[in-house]
Amino acid sequence: MAKLTSFLRNPFSFLFARNPEEDAVAAYVLREHASGRPLAEVIQDPYVQNRLSVPQQQRLLTRPEIVQQLGEQAIAEARATLSSI
Repeated sequence: MAKLTSFLRNPFSFLFARNPEEDAVAAYVLREHASGRPLAEVIQDPYVQNRLSVPQQQRLLTRPEIVQQLGEQAIAEARATLSSI
């Protein structure tokens, strides 16, 4: 019943829901990049590849916290790597 009332309050909430798997991978990417690894290398890790599809990986690179932390240059390089796959 709680889900129904929650849905009735905000019927479009599913559009803004975050995927916990993507959240975990985002945290991993930020942590690995902070340790000095290039973003393109981190994206190629089996941890990322086994948990996210290529479209999900591309969406990961548009997350505000990722862009803010890593910067536009690193994001552009990682996007180029993903589009070559």
